[in-house]
Amino acid sequence: MDSLTSDDLAIRPIRAEDWPAVKELRLAALRDPLAHLAFLETYEQAAERSDAFWQERAAGSGEGGTGARQFVAEGADGQWAGSVTVLVEEAGTTDWAGFPVERRQGHVVGVYVRPEHRGSGLTKALFDAALEWAWGIGLERLRLIVHEDNKRAQGFYRKAGFVPSGLTVPLPGAPEQTELEFVLERG
Repeated sequence: MDSLTSDDLAIRPIRAEDWPAVKELRLAALRDPLAHLAFLETYEQAAERSDAFWQERAAGSGEGGTGARQFVAEGADGQWAGSVTVLVEEAGTTDWAGFPVERRQGHVVGVYVRPEHRGSGLTKALFDAALEWAWGIGLERLRLIVHEDNKRAQGFYRKAGFVPSGLTVPLPGAPEQTELEFVLERG
């Protein structure tokens, strides 16, 4: 599944051997000034993880996997400009916050585009690849959780067709702040 954006970046699923780039992009995302609104993990927590963790993460969400898929935008120079991951949640299980999963769905996580590529249409291209994969494996809906104060992300998600479900999730360690669930039904 290769496609090009206007920035001449190829959108593709990661491969297991991409683990060093997976680690580098995640650490870059966690150094972003808005990381505290976008991610539940800190830079320090991620930086302490072993290479084995990153290898397992890349193998689990790489090309050929069915439980998750991470897509990246890769330049001709091999530099990654952005990423999005879809985790498959099976009906009858519980999600990361302890809520029941009522149907087979995807949970969009790890959305990040480097600052120099923001506003270029790259996030849309990444989401298009993620949606194609999710619908292609028969997921019934996609959902994501976004911080209540992350208005820029909320604006993009609405533009991409996601709508608030009404579910709010208190942040671990900061129950006075909440995350909002947005959903997109298969249509």
